Amino acid sequence: MELSCQICSIPSTTHRVFLRSSRSTHFGRRNVCLASNSDTLVAGNEIVSKKEDDLKSWMHQNGLPPCKVLLKDRPCRVIARPIHYVAASEDLEAGDIAFSVPSGLVVTLERVLGNETVAELLTTNKLSELACLALYLMYEKKQGKKSFWYPYIRELDRQRGRGQLAVESPLLWSDDQLNYLTGSPTKAEVMERAQGIRREYNELDTVWFMAGSLFQQYPYDIPTEAFPFEIFKQAFVAVQSCVVHLQRVSLARRFALVPLGPPLLSYGSRCKAMLTAVDDAVQLVVDRPYKAGDPIFVWCGPQPNSKLLINYGFVDDDNPYDRIMIEASLNTEDPQYQDKRLVAQRNGKLSVQVFQVNVGKEREAVFDLLPYLRLGYVSDPSEMHSVISSQGPICPVSPCMEKAVLDQLASYFTGRLAGYPTTLDEDESMLADSSLDPKKRVATQLVRLEKKVLCACLEVIVDMITQLPDDTISPCPAPYAPLLK
Repeated sequence: MELSCQICSIPSTTHRVFLRSSRSTHFGRRNVCLASNSDTLVAGNEIVSKKEDDLKSWMHQNGLPPCKVLLKDRPCRVIARPIHYVAASEDLEAGDIAFSVPSGLVVTLERVLGNETVAELLTTNKLSELACLALYLMYEKKQGKKSFWYPYIRELDRQRGRGQLAVESPLLWSDDQLNYLTGSPTKAEVMERAQGIRREYNELDTVWFMAGSLFQQYPYDIPTEAFPFEIFKQAFVAVQSCVVHLQRVSLARRFALVPLGPPLLSYGSRCKAMLTAVDDAVQLVVDRPYKAGDPIFVWCGPQPNSKLLINYGFVDDDNPYDRIMIEASLNTEDPQYQDKRLVAQRNGKLSVQVFQVNVGKEREAVFDLLPYLRLGYVSDPSEMHSVISSQGPICPVSPCMEKAVLDQLASYFTGRLAGYPTTLDEDESMLADSSLDPKKRVATQLVRLEKKVLCACLEVIVDMITQLPDDTISPCPAPYAPLLK
């Protein structure tokens, strides 16, 4: 039973969180590494001794068996206080068990709500697992040091929803900072995810009323009265940055918060090590040798960089799963739309079809897209009849039609590139500046990689145009050309 470190969408919160005082407390803060203790998840302005601050010692006291990792500090450039990460405590070989966390130290919805039926009902209704987990930790934080989870919550608060690059998810960025993503579809994804978090916040009281026995131990107001939206949002994003997805287990156990797991573990797109559920524990078997002191990596799932940024606050320049999307659709005003829709369906495509362009496979993606576009350009009824009668995605292609199809694609990729406020060269120049704001750096990394894929697609199209028998031919008129988004 494997735990892939994939994150789900979660809702958000606003002001006063766990403390009983009126002082506001935040799970995750906007500025990178920004942290006055009065804004933390657990407690304001407290001085924590090194022994008390040791998450690992608390885990050992509560059943964590001897393991081969330790917590180390990584300097944070914005403030003096470092962030923690998991490192090898001794030399490791591929196949070694780095640690095995007993289920008593793992937070799941089954543990939170107690009743698996209630847990499944909640997560199949209007609330995600992430929202429920975030709400649980928010109430636990109100307990302060009385909470069993106090050391773990304090560690989550220290991380503030930041990954190992010390950057928060753009879900917590300001409007001005979101403009770093102008031109990228990721900006709209962030806004859509934020709206989803708002919808979940509005349903939070459902948990209170459906799982009343759980909340009897919390003598506080119902969720939407106890926690403003921004606080919930910050808690949601913090949970999102560290939850792992447990495979082949019951619905109520599939999302888990694992101390020593993310964000203390470093994510790697090419890493194959995953947290796995084994018997009554969650363990990590490493996939490579490590020297003592090396940071331990874990796979984050096959996620494109847009998801890595939204979920974990980082971008991987060497991500083999990176991709962009192209939405193509048949023109509904076309008199032959219904026939074309049937032909598209016969060939495994929809009338509105999303095409993936995977990094390094831009040429294959273009060639996958071309037959769909050619179908949209067929205008002669006799040609359409021939297409319907044929087997496979073959359309009769005249030179002028091919020129029209390629011209449309070239205009599309050129237009997407023009939507970014910076050029690739300008991106490279900014990334060479060591003083670049961390949020702007990850945003620039993302848009730079997107532009590279778009440029590679454009090069394929230009190359095909130059190979036409007569590249001076005028494109065919296309009153019902397919639409590209």
